Amino acid sequence: MLHTLARRQCSVGELAAPFDISLAAASKHIKVLERAGLVRRTVHGRTHLCRLDPRPLRDCTEWMDFYERFWHQSLRRPGNRTAAGGSR
Repeated sequence: MLHTLARRQCSVGELAAPFDISLAAASKHIKVLERAGLVRRTVHGRTHLCRLDPRPLRDCTEWMDFYERFWHQSLRRPGNRTAAGGSR
């Protein structure tokens, strides 16, 4: 669903269509994504339109990038015995 929303805004029905799930199940899944801050939903009459909010993904990526750099630097330190090829 996130992959689809990265390309365009969609209704709940459009998001559910490629999957073998009910509209109710799709709506529950979308609510989880909304609580995570990844999806914003607007209501136009009976149509619920969803769009991706990429900010939480950017925050997550920044967090992972920080720790990736941390671990790469830690493993390259001289005398680090946990690096590949090191003994315990």
